[in-house]
Amino acid sequence: MQGVDGIECITFDKAGPWGGLRALHRQLRGRRFPLLLHMHASMRANLASRTIDAARRIGFDRDRARDYQWLFTNEQITPRPDCHVMDGLFGFLEHLGIGERVLRWDIPLADADRAFAAEHGDGDGPVVVVSPCSSQRWRNFRNWSPGHYATVIDHLQECRGARVLLTGGPTPLEQRYGVEISAAVRRPVANLIGRTTLKQLLALLERADVLVAPDSGPVHMATAVGTPVVGLYATSNRRRTGPYLSQDLVVDRYPEAVQREFGVPVGELRWGQRVRDPAAMDLIQPQAVIEKVEQALRAGACR
Repeated sequence: MQGVDGIECITFDKAGPWGGLRALHRQLRGRRFPLLLHMHASMRANLASRTIDAARRIGFDRDRARDYQWLFTNEQITPRPDCHVMDGLFGFLEHLGIGERVLRWDIPLADADRAFAAEHGDGDGPVVVVSPCSSQRWRNFRNWSPGHYATVIDHLQECRGARVLLTGGPTPLEQRYGVEISAAVRRPVANLIGRTTLKQLLALLERADVLVAPDSGPVHMATAVGTPVVGLYATSNRRRTGPYLSQDLVVDRYPEAVQREFGVPVGELRWGQRVRDPAAMDLIQPQAVIEKVEQALRAGACR
């Protein structure tokens, strides 16, 4: 968010929560705000909110106010069950009487960021960014297999003449994915995993014709710059956290994964229930992903 006009960003250190809370309290001491939008329901966010002196403290309705958020607010937005996270956040505007929806993300990019993207994204054929990994917190099984990614990339390179860019962070898992995918494909790919800043990644996504990724941050970054997303979803509900403007491009095997793990349809589970089966992503087959990428490329006519 660095450089966004009209917004003061104050960083809260989650790694050292008590020290971070004290630092936050010092920075905000003596300041009073007319309004606090408490838009993240977690105990950490609840505690951080207590450092903010605000007359109106607006939070989620009781059903969505996890971790006792309702004890930290004095107003709640209208209940809206089973909705996308984005629609839930718009509920805060509606509570304030604002009905207009403007889907615009003004995230500034420097000329150097766009030059980096041009250097790696220029060439003939469509530009496809593959961000293969999601967060790997404990028992978070959102990642597809490197071999399946290689199959999709082979198709894109051989049938579409695509320029494929691998992106991701510097963690050992992501580095391993880059090595394994690069070794499995028949033609070389540009492996940028661990080699981009967030701004450079956003510039690459802005330039790309399509992104292929599991449930992860880059999915929403691509949405912010208007790039179609082929999302790979089996362990999380794409109707809650999927790419907001590319729902028709999601390869969705969540219903099958839910049935296999819990023995019930999606409608009988808590909204947002995650599947913790390490084999769930294997329900997604490469051909289904190829078909969605082709759909995205045809619709965009290779921007």
